[in-house]
Amino acid sequence: MEILWPSMAFTTRPTVKMLMLPAINMSSIVLFGPPGAGKGTQALRIMESTGLPQVSTGDMLRAAVSAGTSTGIEAKKYMDAGQLVPDEVIIALIRDRIREPDAVNGVMFDGFPRTVPQAEALEGITKVTHVIAIEVPDERIVERICGRFTCGNCSAVYHEKFNPTKVEDRCDTCGSNDLRRRADDNENTVLSRLNAYHEQTSPLADWYQARGVFNKIDGDRAIDQITSDILIALD
Repeated sequence: MEILWPSMAFTTRPTVKMLMLPAINMSSIVLFGPPGAGKGTQALRIMESTGLPQVSTGDMLRAAVSAGTSTGIEAKKYMDAGQLVPDEVIIALIRDRIREPDAVNGVMFDGFPRTVPQAEALEGITKVTHVIAIEVPDERIVERICGRFTCGNCSAVYHEKFNPTKVEDRCDTCGSNDLRRRADDNENTVLSRLNAYHEQTSPLADWYQARGVFNKIDGDRAIDQITSDILIALD
């Protein structure tokens, strides 16, 4: 099975300057959870149920750079240099994004904010009414991530324990033997990512909890059960 090395991810700095701009009159959702918690699946269901568009900082960065916007050009300078994109640039991207027609009733932030300063800056431009935190025990996350692999030909996703191929080393969908595993899907790397996640989001959870908008969801259950609890929290 081929090992895939991950592409470089551009993250944001832990500090941000507050922007003295009027808040946009809208309500938004923040969705966060550790890697491997099933956040992607639940994000799709939330969008289907609420009609709110998903806003990912990574997607916004790529779109802005591709479109050649002024903010995208600024972000590209840091990306080309292999540097972290400053929070000020990320916040500017978000402000531009939530002014688009599909965001008139709010958006669903995926993976942002990651720190309290980012949350404070976000509060200055949009109202966050619900924070959904999908929580899964670390040992279950390790089990989920370290056992997954994909087909390099058709992108079908498998798992050694939960969704193995019917025939060893052969894709059920297309019959290819090109099965691949990400190089960073190993226990040490996953535990390191989880530790970083907990260090960053623990203060953020407390910050949102103090504002009465924090909702903790047990993510170690059936997908439909998780969705049901999320929609109840959003009601």
